[in-house]
Amino acid sequence: MQYINHYRSPLGGILLAADETGLSGLWFDGAKYYAAGLDPEREEKNTPVLDQAKEWLTVYFSGKEPDFLPPLHMTGTPFQLAVWSILQRIPYGKTVTYGEIAKEIDVQKGLSRMSAQAVGGAVGHNKISIIVPCHRVIGANGSLTGYASGIDRKLSLLRLEKAVLHV
Repeated sequence: MQYINHYRSPLGGILLAADETGLSGLWFDGAKYYAAGLDPEREEKNTPVLDQAKEWLTVYFSGKEPDFLPPLHMTGTPFQLAVWSILQRIPYGKTVTYGEIAKEIDVQKGLSRMSAQAVGGAVGHNKISIIVPCHRVIGANGSLTGYASGIDRKLSLLRLEKAVLHV
């Protein structure tokens, strides 16, 4: 069974989803892939996982780096899961490029060259935004491209983290 709840952030409403394993979705209202993968049968209810996610968001939006992580339940293709695992290791307040992630996938998989565009597709379909920080991925020239919740929100999240931006 999947459970949902809502969180009101300074950047707009957020839909949270979780199951018995962990947080399975976090989408800004109006995001490009809003509620993608959400079970048709779900119940609106507070659960310990959803409460932890809301607490994490409250700490985050206060301008501090949370020192805990709610349990996550990420589902996707093996390639998506590999990319999302890399996203989780991007430090607070730092950015990486799609190309840098592609090179890391190259090394992990023993490939000669991974497409930065393929990485971009996986990053864009991340179902747990903010906590799995896809907003920290930027274009090769420092451009703030490709955020399903909008470039303005991406910029706001990076500014909240005091990330060094070259825009």
